[in-house]
Amino acid sequence: MDPVFITDDEIISPLGFSSEENIENLRKGISGIRPINDENLAPFPFYGAKISSEKLAERFSSIANIKEFTKLEQMMILAIHKLVAKHPETDFSQTLLVVSTTKGNIDLLKNESGFPKKRVKLFELARVIKEYFQFKNEPIVVSNACVSGALSIGVAKKMLQSKKYKNAIVVAGDILSEFVLSGFNSFQALDNKICEPYSKNRNGINLGEAAAAVLLEKKATSTNAIKILGEASVNDANHISGPSRTGEGLQKSVKNALLEANISTEKIDFISAHGTATLFNDEMEAIAFHQLNLAEKPLYSLKAYYGHTLGASALIESIIVKHALQHNELYKSLGYYENGVTKPLTITEKYEQKPLKIALKTASGFGGCNYAIIFEKNHA
Repeated sequence: MDPVFITDDEIISPLGFSSEENIENLRKGISGIRPINDENLAPFPFYGAKISSEKLAERFSSIANIKEFTKLEQMMILAIHKLVAKHPETDFSQTLLVVSTTKGNIDLLKNESGFPKKRVKLFELARVIKEYFQFKNEPIVVSNACVSGALSIGVAKKMLQSKKYKNAIVVAGDILSEFVLSGFNSFQALDNKICEPYSKNRNGINLGEAAAAVLLEKKATSTNAIKILGEASVNDANHISGPSRTGEGLQKSVKNALLEANISTEKIDFISAHGTATLFNDEMEAIAFHQLNLAEKPLYSLKAYYGHTLGASALIESIIVKHALQHNELYKSLGYYENGVTKPLTITEKYEQKPLKIALKTASGFGGCNYAIIFEKNHA
């Protein structure tokens, strides 16, 4: 099959309104998570990562009327706008749009904003984005729990390899909402401090909001591109909200991705893991990486920087893998202090630079979904 590359990217998050700002804050070990006391989101204080609506409006108002778009639409459109501004040659008649989200405009269920209630539907979110940029082809919506952002890359890759499109833009986003917060709170899964992935006394997740966009092409147009070597998705069908305790679905995803990439685990230089800081997720991942002989590979979670941004998380984390490979750097797994899983992992406890070539990104989510994608630095 023809190779596919991620050639450019943009991130909109509490850590900055560009990928470069985000990476610089990761290098400094700065978290975007803060105490939040907002009765419109939750009847209790919580820790989360929230994008300033004022800062977003300030930037978005330079390209469109903020009153015509929801907060999530503004975030996603701004990410794509910044991306295509660097690629004015983009032909939207030959470009596929893939939209990743778990809940979309879920806040419109309260119907207090004045937007038509139909905008809560995921395909309506995709339609708004399509019409803003005048994409000629119908968009694809990917909503498969917390693997959605990375799975969208795989979907776009396959569509490009089918030779139906010249290139693809993948955009992902989710917002902090009363609906999602109440759901995770009902599971007693929210931590009352910045989360601590893989740590001894970890106590759950923080939620966050963000958007990101990437450009996929069949040619590496710069040395900053990364190649998608292999990817795979396997569902363990264990439980509606709990992963398989054996990590079998994640193991099979990684094995199948390695098979497509035609490499062994020895070639993996580091792992960008899911690392939600919940008891079951982190334990499952530790078991899976141990069984895959990957326990000695440097590994980090980014959830203590961004919170869990749901449908955006795995796309953002893939973008950060891209920059890590480009700059030969590993980021501190913020929040980690003492091993709290039954199998040892090689957690990155500080920012460091070292030669890197190939990385593994994993994600897991509700309903038993698991995804693995392998990236290689471009040397063209």
